Amino acid sequence: MSNSREVAAMPDSSVAVYGAYGHTGRFVVAELLARGYAPLLAGRDRDKLLSLAHHHPGLETRTAAVEDPAALDRVLRDTAAVINCAGPFATTAAPLIEAALRAGLPYVDVAAEIEANHDTFTAFAQPALAAGTLVVPAMAFYGGLGDLLVTAALGDSTAADAAHIAYGLSSWHPTPGTLAAGAVSAQRRGGRRVRYTGGRLQMHDETLPTVRWPFPPPSGDQDVLAGFTMADVVTVPSHLTIPEVCTYMTVSAAAGLAAPHTPAPAAVDEHGRSAQTFVVDARVHVGREQSRMAVSGQDIYAVSAPLAVEAVDRILTGRTKTVGVASAGAAFDAPSFLRALSPHLKPIDARGGVR
Repeated sequence: MSNSREVAAMPDSSVAVYGAYGHTGRFVVAELLARGYAPLLAGRDRDKLLSLAHHHPGLETRTAAVEDPAALDRVLRDTAAVINCAGPFATTAAPLIEAALRAGLPYVDVAAEIEANHDTFTAFAQPALAAGTLVVPAMAFYGGLGDLLVTAALGDSTAADAAHIAYGLSSWHPTPGTLAAGAVSAQRRGGRRVRYTGGRLQMHDETLPTVRWPFPPPSGDQDVLAGFTMADVVTVPSHLTIPEVCTYMTVSAAAGLAAPHTPAPAAVDEHGRSAQTFVVDARVHVGREQSRMAVSGQDIYAVSAPLAVEAVDRILTGRTKTVGVASAGAAFDAPSFLRALSPHLKPIDARGGVR
């Protein structure tokens, strides 16, 4: 059901944000407003939507459960696109993609769940292509950013021997949504780990080794868990021929994620960002040659908002390379996309070698 307030802007500027009241959803709403779009606040909890709308007078709210296709159709009526910020995406992605395809709208989500993203590529490649629209999963810090960095590092090439993406998080205070999504993924894997090697996803039970990773200054050398697998193992191989894709996470951040009582992120500035900082260091190997791209920023959840909104803006203004289901690097020009994020992501010198 819908209702609360009329949207003052034209319908083609209205972007539905499903899960608008969630931690990342609030950042997405703010980013859309800053860029002149009219966010339509959508989700499963009417009271939370109305509470959020109280802080954004003039924005419409529409309530719908993902189990109700007709309600989802009403959510997307007279909108230009939908950004799904509601996890676990194993539950929400498919129903919202189906609704977007019925409406002929582009769909973007911020899913970090490896299995959910793999499902999107597998189940919706042909339907999205047939509908002539674009579905972009994992358009966020995990999955989207790493894919853009690897794609940009490759330049005009589409093949490499290996890609390594290291996440240098100063800390990790997971949101309730992150914890819920992680629990769903762990259940789907039966407690096992996943990696991308030999050109395919594989399950394993091996203990992750700790290695030393030389992040660019000012981070410097840090201990990381090798094979701490993130959504990049789905997005990167979806369009690049790279048989080995490995991701790494700082040991301290992984410990924060795993600890039972780590508090949720706490805002420290007027934008609602936490004090968390990060470096993402992507390296692509072709024979003995190595190409690198690295960026730094603040708050992994906050930076997912400009990633997702930039994607929607490029889709709605015709700056895309394909239709169907596509990762960030396949859907958009990676170098120009990264340049557009310069207010949020700082390119840094990435010289050095792995030890």
